[in-house]
Amino acid sequence: MRTEVYSWRLSAELKSDLERAARLRNVSTSAILEMAVRDWLQNGRTETADEEVQGRLQAEVASSVGVLAGRNPRRAETAREAIRKRLARRHAR
Repeated sequence: MRTEVYSWRLSAELKSDLERAARLRNVSTSAILEMAVRDWLQNGRTETADEEVQGRLQAEVASSVGVLAGRNPRRAETAREAIRKRLARRHAR
């Protein structure tokens, strides 16, 4: 038995699509929403899964990225620090 209520805002287009899908399947919009949420949760769409995907993507990208031109071969690794120093000098006045 469903006892909990959850509410959120949708775009008009998404709401219309949701209602159309419910009519076509002859079920309530809440049933469609519950199916969608259950699917999403069961398909491993968790933070851990997203972190694993991001890790794999970053590893693939890192293997194909080269060193930036210039005298500092570690420029890409130290870019954040260099930018922060430049900003601090510029805005220290």
